[in-house]
Amino acid sequence: MATDDLVVVHGGGVTADMYDRLVRALARRLPRITVHVYNRRGRLDAGPKRPGYTVDDEIADLAAVLERTGARNVFGHSYGGLVVMRAALELDLGHVAIYDGTVQVDDLFPSAFVPRMRAHLDAGDLARAVTVMGQALESGGPAAARLPFGVQLAISRAFLRTPIGRKMGELLPTTILETEEVVAHPGPASQYAGIRAPALLACGAQSPPYYGKINAALAAAMPDARTFVLPRSSHNAPNIGRPRFADMLAQFLTGSAVSA
Repeated sequence: MATDDLVVVHGGGVTADMYDRLVRALARRLPRITVHVYNRRGRLDAGPKRPGYTVDDEIADLAAVLERTGARNVFGHSYGGLVVMRAALELDLGHVAIYDGTVQVDDLFPSAFVPRMRAHLDAGDLARAVTVMGQALESGGPAAARLPFGVQLAISRAFLRTPIGRKMGELLPTTILETEEVVAHPGPASQYAGIRAPALLACGAQSPPYYGKINAALAAAMPDARTFVLPRSSHNAPNIGRPRFADMLAQFLTGSAVSA
């Protein structure tokens, strides 16, 4: 066990195996560091989310992984970013990194869509639930998000028939619970001022613009945080193991200057 090891907390709508490319990329850059990736609750071997699920359950799970592995460095992607940020308020961590973290501060993360998505999901209409979510979260992003709702709905139905779409559809009941937890933890960025660990708050240059605004607000409130915008990268940069992302994370973990 090594305290320099890294634990990856994955995002919503995905499973741990979707970070295999990132693990391999980091292994080439940090051969002495072990990268640990685990499935969060509601996925494959991780067991179901318990009734009354909250992000506190995720923090307890992360704490158990850290204790088992001896790692103290953590990286969170998307909803994993919220898990990591909340955990950093409670746990003794070494380095904290997030990418496109869905942290609700200063009402910057779009959340008005959540009740409508929940209603479609409860009615069993996965395609409409996916469309409502995509339309809201990609606001100002890809051109597809600005298409008429009916066109986006047809795209969602086709997407849900693909292998990755079927997996995302199966995980939607878990995704909505996690999205509701984002909404359940609003407030000013100053609520994270107690995080003392060195922190890297990154986002993609092609990600929805609210991620950069969230990171800027957090960095202004935290004592040891820096922001970084990854050029020519979108929300899935960690999943695809983008070399520039792996470089950035490796530089941060080793104390080097983070550069593009």
